[in-house]
Amino acid sequence: MAFIPSCVLGFSSHGLPTSSFNESFIRLFGNDHVIFLDDERKSVQISLDQSSGSGFASQLTYLYSYFSASIKLPGNYTAGVVVSYYTSNADEYTTNHDEIDFEFLGNTGGKPWTLQTNLYGNGSTGRGREERYTLWFDPTQDFHSYSILWTGTWIVYYVDDVPVRVVQKIDAMGGDFPSKAMNLFATVWDGSSWATGGGQNKVDYKYAPFIAKYSSFVLYGCSANPAREDQSAAETCGNATDLNSFNGLTTERKGKMEKFRIEHLIYSYCNDRSRYPTPLPECNLRGKSR
Repeated sequence: MAFIPSCVLGFSSHGLPTSSFNESFIRLFGNDHVIFLDDERKSVQISLDQSSGSGFASQLTYLYSYFSASIKLPGNYTAGVVVSYYTSNADEYTTNHDEIDFEFLGNTGGKPWTLQTNLYGNGSTGRGREERYTLWFDPTQDFHSYSILWTGTWIVYYVDDVPVRVVQKIDAMGGDFPSKAMNLFATVWDGSSWATGGGQNKVDYKYAPFIAKYSSFVLYGCSANPAREDQSAAETCGNATDLNSFNGLTTERKGKMEKFRIEHLIYSYCNDRSRYPTPLPECNLRGKSR
């Protein structure tokens, strides 16, 4: 059972069950690179080499949910490698998709991974909302949890039990806030064109395979794939209707997030005047993406 403190999330989250791969996921691509690490298929590794990247996706789509996984990243030289854990509906909505991202950007030998968060709503890919951070631990040495809380008005990104970013929906964002049902994905792929040093440092396949390991899956939310058309929200959401009780971080959690951001934030679109001379609307004091 996964324990996510209710004081972190703002809804009753004690004892959320973890899920096995077979219960919740399917292989997406690079099938022979998706390897189970235990008999119960609760842990899985995906890898990138010169022949292929790989990934998996949730069997169901979800509307407003809490997703979590423990992830261990590949070590040594990983420039150009992108490991991801994200939600998207790009296959269904090819021109107006939604997305909520954790992306891990590799680096040259001896340098740390960079964590990037981003989101799109209604195909707003021309208005990227990227933030990048260092981490206070080595993500290649052990598993750490990365979680997304997504409601109709809030998105919160967590690393272990620390909120690292909060986005609150405001009217001025229009359709840029993700609002359509999405699948959950995990992938590893070659991002040589942009991921490290703006594309200056490419993937070097002599260090392959690049292996990312995933475990402790939590998919807690409202399924958009009801078994019957007449199923109620209570039947498709189970107890996940308590997600709607979230109304922002507690004072204690805000303090932890601010400390993280002071020490580890290295880029925010809200501060990038060369890209956005007029900041996007949620960057103002009343609706700031924190």
